[in-house]
Amino acid sequence: MRSRVPATVASAVGGRSRIVIRYACPADGPALARLEGLTGRSLGSEPILVAESDGDVVAASSTLRGDVVADPFRVTLDVSELLRLRTSQLRAAA
Repeated sequence: MRSRVPATVASAVGGRSRIVIRYACPADGPALARLEGLTGRSLGSEPILVAESDGDVVAASSTLRGDVVADPFRVTLDVSELLRLRTSQLRAAA
């Protein structure tokens, strides 16, 4: 049995023109605070990776714990999985 992706999710993911995974910088503070506020979860102060979709920070991950926070009002499953993958790569390389 094949699972089908809802059309709204496929459209949102397919409509992305650019995804960037990078380390958070001080300028990302407001975006990280917004994500933490929306989810009620804190990432802490350790190195954090962020996922940008078309220039907007939509998800972030703790590189030490692997916790991910993401904007609950946007489709972020794909970028969250990319963050988890990159985090696991960084932890394996350490």
